Amino acid sequence: MSATASWRRLERRLPTLLLLTFVLIFFAFLLAPIVFVVLVSFGDSEIIAFPVTSYSLRWYHRLLEYRPLLDSLWFSLKLAGASAVLAALFGVPAALALARSRSGLADLVSTFLLAPLSIPMILLGIALLYKLSAIGLGISFASLLIAHTVVSIPYVVRTVVAVYRGIGRNYEEAAAILGASRWQIFTFVTLPLIGSGIFSGMLFAVLISLDNLSLSLFFGSAQTNTLPVVMLSYLQNQFDPAIAAIGTVQMVIALVVLLLIERTVGLKFMSSPS
Repeated sequence: MSATASWRRLERRLPTLLLLTFVLIFFAFLLAPIVFVVLVSFGDSEIIAFPVTSYSLRWYHRLLEYRPLLDSLWFSLKLAGASAVLAALFGVPAALALARSRSGLADLVSTFLLAPLSIPMILLGIALLYKLSAIGLGISFASLLIAHTVVSIPYVVRTVVAVYRGIGRNYEEAAAILGASRWQIFTFVTLPLIGSGIFSGMLFAVLISLDNLSLSLFFGSAQTNTLPVVMLSYLQNQFDPAIAAIGTVQMVIALVVLLLIERTVGLKFMSSPS
């Protein structure tokens, strides 16, 4: 009886144990490359080697000496900021219209606005290059900015829609009853209420822009090379821990941005229907 009871308890716990094992393996494979990159970035070896036997900051000093990496990082930050602002300017009105609409057409428009999330970046790059070249922009900073804005808008729309629907329209209706104009309602009621959603959407736009390689390859030039493009070029010519150092810097930026998003609206909205 004791052996039978033990076996039954094991059967009941087996799914939980299997799930726990799967989660541990998943996180091990997910975190292992990150730990590897960070440790190698602090190594003193001339080549990428693991385990690291001695530590130093030489490869971070190398970043300061190698101007293309620093210049591309600065350019990427400016591009990400500009695309985030444009994404907010276009995405916020669209999000409010979709959130307020009760028409079935709103779902179709919402799907259309989220299309850049599902289309392969290479296919999107080819389509944008064809269209932008047709209007005379071609390979230029304007084209690069438009491309990054296009893939950033869905994140702004999704965050603002989620925040607005969570708040409801009670405050706007109360302001209208008190005699406020539409502009006053938007400026003093709606905008402050959805501010966290706008901010989070813009932060996501910054992350997407900083990490985008495909579109940057299509529209970048010698004067408009983003950090991922320069990193790829660097890897094609030399393979040393400097690339791990700049990768660590990127991860720190991404981590800070994600923490800011979590502190404002949280990350759970990304899994909620918009």
